Amino acid sequence: MTHVQEKLRSHPSPGHRTDLAHLHREMLRIRMFEERAAAFYRDGMIRGFVHLSVGQEAVPVGTAAALRPDDVITSTHRGHGHVLAKGLDLSGAFAELFGRETGTNHGRGGSMHIADPALGIFGANGIVGAGVPIAAGAATAALLRRDGKVAVSYFGDGATSTGAFHEGATLAGDWRLPLILLCENNQFSEFSSTHLKAPGLMEARAAAYGMSFHRLDGNDVTEMADAMEDIVAAVRSGDGPAFVEAVTFRSRGHYEGDPLKYRDKELAAAWAQRDPILLAEERLRAGGASEADIAAVHASVTEEIERAVQAAKAGREPSADDLFEYIRTPTRTVTEPELPADAEPVRYSRAVKAALRHELEHDPSVFVAGIDVGEGGNVFGLTRGLAADFPGRVRDTPIAESAIIGAGVGAAMAGMRPVVEIMYSDFIAVCLDQIMNQAAKLRYMTGGKVSVPLTIRTQFGAGRSSGAQHSQAIEALLAHIPGLQVVMPSTPADAYGLLRSAIHEDSPVVVIEHRLLYEKSGPGFSPDHVVPIGKAKVLREGTDVTVVSVSRMVRESLAVAESLAAEGISVEVVDLRTVAPIDWETVLGSLGKTNRLVIAHEAVLDFGIGAEIAARAVDEGFWTLDAPVVRVGTPFTPAPYAPALEKQWVVGQRDIEAAIRRILAV
Repeated sequence: MTHVQEKLRSHPSPGHRTDLAHLHREMLRIRMFEERAAAFYRDGMIRGFVHLSVGQEAVPVGTAAALRPDDVITSTHRGHGHVLAKGLDLSGAFAELFGRETGTNHGRGGSMHIADPALGIFGANGIVGAGVPIAAGAATAALLRRDGKVAVSYFGDGATSTGAFHEGATLAGDWRLPLILLCENNQFSEFSSTHLKAPGLMEARAAAYGMSFHRLDGNDVTEMADAMEDIVAAVRSGDGPAFVEAVTFRSRGHYEGDPLKYRDKELAAAWAQRDPILLAEERLRAGGASEADIAAVHASVTEEIERAVQAAKAGREPSADDLFEYIRTPTRTVTEPELPADAEPVRYSRAVKAALRHELEHDPSVFVAGIDVGEGGNVFGLTRGLAADFPGRVRDTPIAESAIIGAGVGAAMAGMRPVVEIMYSDFIAVCLDQIMNQAAKLRYMTGGKVSVPLTIRTQFGAGRSSGAQHSQAIEALLAHIPGLQVVMPSTPADAYGLLRSAIHEDSPVVVIEHRLLYEKSGPGFSPDHVVPIGKAKVLREGTDVTVVSVSRMVRESLAVAESLAAEGISVEVVDLRTVAPIDWETVLGSLGKTNRLVIAHEAVLDFGIGAEIAARAVDEGFWTLDAPVVRVGTPFTPAPYAPALEKQWVVGQRDIEAAIRRILAV
């Protein structure tokens, strides 16, 4: 008899979190939920994909027994057991699977994306391994706040091959986070047996990350509960992250409808003898429980499940009028002050640093993280000195972009306001999942239950022979993602004001700076200066043609407008400042005034934001157009390295002037 069995038999009070009867009931609730879900999927009441955790119930139930209500978990596509064990309402869960408005997430998440941050459930996840960096972010929030919380990231054995897992684990080890990486080794990675993997691999990985390692019997709920109590206590006390391998078995297929042709029947039969619920019932009988006692529990849970099902079925469908609900939080309304006439000019780079310093000073929930932002002070020196002034809140990370963004997502969900840096905008390709599928979609998939106040800083710019992987403008790619806001300041005052506004937002904002502007100076500003997101600005009034531009191209456009004024050509220059969402009122209003439109951006011409602006201008502003809409952008090639080629590739004043003259000649 194990220590836990002795303890459970000597403390049999109902409802005690480590009481075997209670653990048994919790496993039954999950099992019956899954069995009903399978039937509803078969009958067409549940659509999409359903991945069931039958046979693995002891892992989440034993783990949840050791957690506080405010501890955080991230889950997987096979996550029903995890979220139910953490306290998710049964009827809400069923309604979510049915796609009802009364579901946990108003029908926006479905089986693979159930979340309830109020219960510490930071989301089941359809992307394998993606929850690991997010859990690391929740653990980062706990570390910075010193509130004693821990985070648990559930993942399958297959997830240990993903980059997100390795990056999240590396960050957790480096920062000594209060994080438990819990691998449910259920013997199969989708359709492949994990027996094909090298033995001892999990333990070796844990050692490499500097974590303690624990291999547990994932079908023995008492062993899980006892061991997890000790592991959670150690992590909570500051011992650093832990890696747990819970060895269990996936009784059903990878998904409902999986024909299981790859499954060894003898292996399945052997594991069936160690079904976690059967093992628990054997121990209950050994402890004096009768068959009638066990049958009564089954009947009670069956009744509870049935009540939940009926309540879920009665829930209403989402209204078509609500299609645009929960995409992002409403943009904050701010008033942009006039720039002080007597303010000293400020360099763009100094403005960025000043904005970060201001927010770090005034909001303890703000922290800055990224590669070399601490001791190195950023590759361009923008954050130099901040780490010394704000210990622990300006944090160097490993070279792990997915972990950087994911940690920002998790920390933001936990109530922090992280500002994370991706050194070059090209590197966003490395971590696009965490931006596109996590940060941008979590508010929507949770039905508005979570906000992600995350600011992502990055920079771009050609003209210094940085080559194809350190130069490109990707604002159109980011602007195409629902849920993101994207800003591109052109002046020091806007760099300061937009960055501050981004940090104040409750939805994710990507701030794209231009490195060739860092040492450019512009009018100064007051410390309370802010710039509203989503509001363009007319920088120069004109009557003959409108030039809509952004970032460095604003300066180029202003220079052209000044030059053409000598010829009597009046050019109105509009600085978008925000490319998602675009201020259509200002853009179309200017077009209505001048009747001619040029759009200038540094990104490649094809499929850029200029194409979207042109399409909207032709649609909504058609009757005001006196000439074709003309776009200015770089050729559709990667950024060249050779100076001679790059000079030809980069667009600037000559291209803007040529476009203006072209439409004025019509």
